[in-house]
Amino acid sequence: MKRSRYIGLLPLITALAWGAVAQGNPAAQTNRPDALVSSLYEQVVARHPLGVPYGADKKIFAPYLSKSLRRRFDLTKACFADWRRQNPDPSLKPPSVLIENGLFSGSAEEAEPTAFHIERTQSLKDGSSRVYVRLTWEDSVNKPFIWYVAAVVVPENSRLVVDDVFYLKSKVGDVESSLSQDLSSQCVNGHWVGNLPHLH
Repeated sequence: MKRSRYIGLLPLITALAWGAVAQGNPAAQTNRPDALVSSLYEQVVARHPLGVPYGADKKIFAPYLSKSLRRRFDLTKACFADWRRQNPDPSLKPPSVLIENGLFSGSAEEAEPTAFHIERTQSLKDGSSRVYVRLTWEDSVNKPFIWYVAAVVVPENSRLVVDDVFYLKSKVGDVESSLSQDLSSQCVNGHWVGNLPHLH
């Protein structure tokens, strides 16, 4: 194929990047929701991704994620670019949800768990599952800090993928917020809108 034809394919290749990456990781190919989530959180503990995954993290995490969640990530990246356009002063710090939160684990100290444990799996009537995960942060000085999340696993194209993450108030399972809510709380269709009450 001539070089000019390769160049013509670049937009298409870019548009399909998430999808192509998502098919390439055998670790994410499983028919057990708990195994999928365990594999995901092994990467979370090892890599501590902050904000929307990019570069090497994008390649690692994409196979675990649904098309819908990857689309939300793309819109959040566009929202960050829009925030930067609206706030060109380089001394201004972007909102933490755009760059600092551990999207699979939580904000602040919850962004860097040092261990995880799969607590249980709940199968729902709509075919989805919730996999409850205990996360821990500890070091040699401080008392361990423990919190809980639930990964929402759905079937997609004959495989299982994570479609959302619920941040829980306690082990009981009450939902405090979710990854999808956080991604859209200050953004609409890739545009930064700030804290609008009706978006929560």
